[in-house]
Amino acid sequence: MEDYEIVLNARKEDRKVASDYIAALFPDFLEFHGDRLFGDDKAIIAGLGSLGDMPVTVIGVEKGKGTEGRVYRNFGSAHPEGYRKALRLMKQAEKFKRPVLCLVDTAGAFCGIDAEERGQGRAIAECLYEMSTLRTPVISIVIGEGGSGGALALSHSDRIWMLEDAYFSVVSPENCANILWKTIDRAADAAKSLGLTAKKLYELGLIDRILSGKNMSKLKESLVSEYEVLLAQSESDLLEARYRRFRKVGY
Repeated sequence: MEDYEIVLNARKEDRKVASDYIAALFPDFLEFHGDRLFGDDKAIIAGLGSLGDMPVTVIGVEKGKGTEGRVYRNFGSAHPEGYRKALRLMKQAEKFKRPVLCLVDTAGAFCGIDAEERGQGRAIAECLYEMSTLRTPVISIVIGEGGSGGALALSHSDRIWMLEDAYFSVVSPENCANILWKTIDRAADAAKSLGLTAKKLYELGLIDRILSGKNMSKLKESLVSEYEVLLAQSESDLLEARYRRFRKVGY
């Protein structure tokens, strides 16, 4: 599959969304609401669930299904209160020594005037800052689109996994093409140049595992196994490894 085909596939309306993964992996999922400052952002689903006997804090960027569902979820583009809700749940997970799972599927954070007025940039920056020193294991999985800072805000993790037909990029191919060549007609060229596929990012050492996403039981087993490895580390070792992981990016 060509790079731009992967991008288009990641946007398909019939694709599994975060709520599908949560339902399959966490049948006892209990959702929490609100950021305790402004309101509840429907683009972010956050709460608690169990992987076997292991309690996990789950945070998913939810696109919704169908026209009505997608509008309700703002097409997976979170407002600042969504990122603040996510961070509130992460800090709670740290307090109770629960690992965190982030399911990433967004074209980017919402860029409307109201989001900027409520501190969109700061909310994303605070997620990145706090996740860098969060004293509990974090795994992020890009299940569809991984666009811009909206995706990065939930990907400062100990492990980043991607579905084989997902993408992860600082900018969409269309916006990149528009910036470089003043036309979106070269989006396919931009996609190839951005190196946004799971295969390319794995080769560069930016992600840790490529998933098929078809076998939920296998995914559940992989998560349990990986969390056990991470939980076996001391807090200092966990934080040092996370620091080193991101310091080596680009070298």
